[in-house]
Amino acid sequence: MPISLNVPVPGRVKRVAADLEPELYGFERVRRRHTLVVKRFGERTPTEYARLVPAVRRAIEGTAPFEVRVTGIETFERPTHGADPVVHLAVESPGLLALHDRLCEAFEPIEGLEDEAYVPHVTLARGGSATARERLRARGIDPVTWRVNELVLWDATHEEVAARFPLPA
Repeated sequence: MPISLNVPVPGRVKRVAADLEPELYGFERVRRRHTLVVKRFGERTPTEYARLVPAVRRAIEGTAPFEVRVTGIETFERPTHGADPVVHLAVESPGLLALHDRLCEAFEPIEGLEDEAYVPHVTLARGGSATARERLRARGIDPVTWRVNELVLWDATHEEVAARFPLPA
């Protein structure tokens, strides 16, 4: 099962994505479940997963809550995986970047996606014409800032939260 450590996306960001959805209908794939990945762990067997949970808990120990800010609409014209381009909400967060770096020291980074290549984002859609992408980027959004108080392990196979890690206040 593919596993990742994610920041839960708050309702305010989900509403931004929902408001943009009518403009995404011309894209090949529209993402309706929005995530903010901190670190990918790839495919894990149930035994490997059982070992991963305490290892993640140790790696994030002492992580204080941090702020994340969605700032606008951007694209990855040539993403590492999957159909291109990818339209996404841009994310700024020094705390998130620091946590990602720490996790890449504790767990092998996925080449081309993590370490220096890591760009925090919330995917909206894949594919679509250059005109549609430009229209979205020009539209803009009101920035959304929130405080991250919890991280979750996401099981992509079952599309569910597999473990929660509260961040101490």
